[in-house]
Amino acid sequence: MIRRLVMFTNGIETLWYFSVKMGATFEKLGYEVFYFDQCKEYDSLSKLMAFAVPGITAAVSFNFEGCSGESYLTDAKGINFFEARNIPFINIVVDHPFYYHKFVPYLPKDYQQISIDREHERYLKKYFPEIKRGPFLPLAGTSLWKKDTLPSWDERPYDVVFTGNYTPPGNFDKVIRRINDEYTRFYMGIIQDFIEHPHMEMTEGIVKHLRNEVEDITEEGIKENLPNMIMIDLYVRHYFRGEVVKTLVDAGLKVACFGAGWDLLDCRHPENIINGRLQDSYGCLKAISQAKISLNVMPWFKEGAHDRVFNSMLNGAVCFTDWSLYFEENMKVGEDLCIYELDKLEELPERIKLLLGDREKWEHIQQTAYETAAESHTWAHRARRIHEEILCKIK
Repeated sequence: MIRRLVMFTNGIETLWYFSVKMGATFEKLGYEVFYFDQCKEYDSLSKLMAFAVPGITAAVSFNFEGCSGESYLTDAKGINFFEARNIPFINIVVDHPFYYHKFVPYLPKDYQQISIDREHERYLKKYFPEIKRGPFLPLAGTSLWKKDTLPSWDERPYDVVFTGNYTPPGNFDKVIRRINDEYTRFYMGIIQDFIEHPHMEMTEGIVKHLRNEVEDITEEGIKENLPNMIMIDLYVRHYFRGEVVKTLVDAGLKVACFGAGWDLLDCRHPENIINGRLQDSYGCLKAISQAKISLNVMPWFKEGAHDRVFNSMLNGAVCFTDWSLYFEENMKVGEDLCIYELDKLEELPERIKLLLGDREKWEHIQQTAYETAAESHTWAHRARRIHEEILCKIK
């Protein structure tokens, strides 16, 4: 029976934040939680060796932290610490799986992977059928407030906020153009296809172009080429972030952007961008709590969610997000959140202005959204599912 859990901190800040939030719930459920500090790896390793008793310990990680070939967790024979001790390892992957092919050789034997998007689940099943898959688990949110303490309309100085970094798509050109004109044409053709068809899933679009370009390409050849397409994901993600914010500020709306790079956005009215600078996870939650509307631009999760959506709902800002099948099937559109289309951005400014002119409707959405997210979409809910569907079943 599992009574102890290993989690990881001081790596990627957002993942650390998610881990601590889940860890608090695991502790309430009766687990003893050890946080492995990745900035003090050797000090943490000595403590881990005492804590991680086989048979009663499991690890819960995000994005391969602890199983990506770290030297301090690998013995002289190349065996991962958790494999050597037969400790079950649960890994929640919050990006497209093609970012992480290189880590597959390092995975411990008793390993299972949780996907936050249904497309990612299908990808794993097709290209890595040997990897055990855990339950589908969308990202979640964190609230700084109880329902009756949510900041009101009058306590929110920002009309619109976006929390996230921005990189001008041109910054990716050096990588895209690094080989020759034919290579560049191929890459830019895929990117343009995603821009013109924003409902198309990442794997679907890339595989389609690979088959068109390489007549006799095999499934193994496709699998080998997919990690080379990471730049496409980054390009379209930041392209649309920029387009959404640019559309609003050029229509006269003030948008408070909390993240790096927004001073580099090419738009006609940069004076309408309120530069909130880079913030950590807690700072982003505070920023959302000061906004009437919180923008989300999905990182191409077409069958999943993003924590920015649930954070908005849980902190009293009405969320405007682009489409995802998950939202269509699991949310009350117009009640829990508002959905816009990436290929109809010209409609977005007027829709936001209409809501900003209708306080009663805004207050209704604020309340229903909070209730929905508080009932089903916090990190506590995700921790309980891991407890019920995985940890309790480990013998």
